[in-house]
Amino acid sequence: MNLRDLRYLVAVAEHRHFGRAARACYVSQPTLSTQLKKLEDYLEVQLVERNRRRVLLTPLGEMLAERARTILAAVDDMVETARAQAEPMTGDLRLGVIPTVGPYLLPHVIPDLARAYPRLRLHLREDLTQRLLDQLRAGTLDGAILATPIAGDDLVAEPLCREPFYLAVPSGHALDRPEPVTVDELRDTELMLLEEGHCLRDQALDLCRQADIGEAASFRATSLETLRQMVAAGVGATLLPALAAAASRRGPDHAAVALRPFTEPPPARELALYWRSGSAREPTFRALAASMREAPVLDNPTQTLPVA
Repeated sequence: MNLRDLRYLVAVAEHRHFGRAARACYVSQPTLSTQLKKLEDYLEVQLVERNRRRVLLTPLGEMLAERARTILAAVDDMVETARAQAEPMTGDLRLGVIPTVGPYLLPHVIPDLARAYPRLRLHLREDLTQRLLDQLRAGTLDGAILATPIAGDDLVAEPLCREPFYLAVPSGHALDRPEPVTVDELRDTELMLLEEGHCLRDQALDLCRQADIGEAASFRATSLETLRQMVAAGVGATLLPALAAAASRRGPDHAAVALRPFTEPPPARELALYWRSGSAREPTFRALAASMREAPVLDNPTQTLPVA
């Protein structure tokens, strides 16, 4: 038994398909299948149930795959520890980001990071908060850009910025005016929100509960862009974080959406870069966070972000 065979087992557990697992491991499907059979022969147990339609792990296979993840994460951490001591800004780095941040932040910071650290290869993955946390804790991600707070003392966070919310209403709406709006003024306004699973939905719901604001129950979106377009179509109002609000100002239908700031202190969320406590890549993440904070789009983590 060797580490390669454990990686094959974990790949099958993740992909539930021999072909996709083989591609993820950069080997042929017969090679992966043969090595897994040898692993089963060595352990004298069945790990995988095979049929023409799908691949399932046996209960023991599931348990051993989870242990294999822990072993591989520890081995990878040993390798990264050695590399990080010599050159922290080199090698592969798997970074996750939530969908309400990714399209509005990454295009502004990734090109500069690539120029500043040409030997650091970023592998980016966009997903919902809980799935990113699961991958981060399982070792399949090295770090993730998330909204704070995150429960648990197994992760370390480096702040990136404070991102205020803006009210987005159709142009000509009663709240489309030069003065900042107060939260109390939204009590007669039902807000369109994201679907379950988005941390931004939870943050918006917290604001709604505090101010007795209603949710437009007839519509839930999968993305901020969908919410923005619904506002532009005159369907309703929503909350947009500053990064998304800034992107809205550059859209072709920007004139159809009025973005209004809130009175001080505005509702806001904090963004941070997270990684596992004790990770060998901590110097890398500290440097990445510092570089991101210097980007004009993030301005400064202690200051609010302008829309324009």
